[in-house]
Amino acid sequence: MIQSMTGYGKAEATYKNKTISVEVKTLNSKTFDLTTHVSMLYREKDMDIRQMLSKALIRGKADISIWIETEDTCSKAPLINGGVIVDYYQQIRNIATAMGVPQPKDWFDLLLRLPDAMIKTDVEQLSDEEWTAVRGVIEEAVNNLVDFRIQEGIALEKKFCEKLDNIEALLASLEPYEKQRVEKIRNRIVDSLQQLPEVEYDRGRLEQELIYYIEKLDISEEKQRLANHIKYFRETMAGSVGQGKKLGFIAQEMGREINTTGSKSNNAEMQNIVVKMKDELEQIKEQVLNVL
Repeated sequence: MIQSMTGYGKAEATYKNKTISVEVKTLNSKTFDLTTHVSMLYREKDMDIRQMLSKALIRGKADISIWIETEDTCSKAPLINGGVIVDYYQQIRNIATAMGVPQPKDWFDLLLRLPDAMIKTDVEQLSDEEWTAVRGVIEEAVNNLVDFRIQEGIALEKKFCEKLDNIEALLASLEPYEKQRVEKIRNRIVDSLQQLPEVEYDRGRLEQELIYYIEKLDISEEKQRLANHIKYFRETMAGSVGQGKKLGFIAQEMGREINTTGSKSNNAEMQNIVVKMKDELEQIKEQVLNVL
């Protein structure tokens, strides 16, 4: 079963007076690339978070946001350091008077932005119990994202099967034109020779040359290899997760066989069919970039 690299998952849980929310988003990328937006309290667990996501998501451009909402925000307001504020005020007034410059119009805006104007409160410590709760929320969000990826993967697989079926049908439609092409080539050469009555030729040698020429235009091997690649593509989709790169390589090999078939076709109807096969394959290549 294949999975898409595009996904979204969200989860939240309550721990004491906090609501912990986690949101994870992913897009396609050649490697695993994670951006974290984590509440200050959980920054120390950044490496643990990265390991969790890299193991679960394997590949893709991922973005995780973890934030906290608390019930009693009033008690968390920082304190103003009154003594320092008064001292700053007196110093600035004295300097302004000595220099003969105007005093500030908005004293509070200036004073509250100066160093140590606010009293630093004790930094909250992350307990093992709270981290366990956070891990649980992260795991739930990731699981929701994986479910999203699976659903997207089902849609991708359906699209791939449809395109592969179309290529197989187009491949089968080449056969009648192959037989007609051989006869057309033979008749065209013979007709050309018959228009030159003064020229004598060895019919046995002509047959040998025709066989050689027709063998160079034969596409039997290309058709067989393309059929094998299509079969392998289907088998890989049904295999383990994380085969996106392999599917891309198989699609490239399919393209080689289709291109060679087109160069050997030497027939307008066959070349039209090859163009349609290329169009179907191009749609596969575009969507393969989204496969995990």
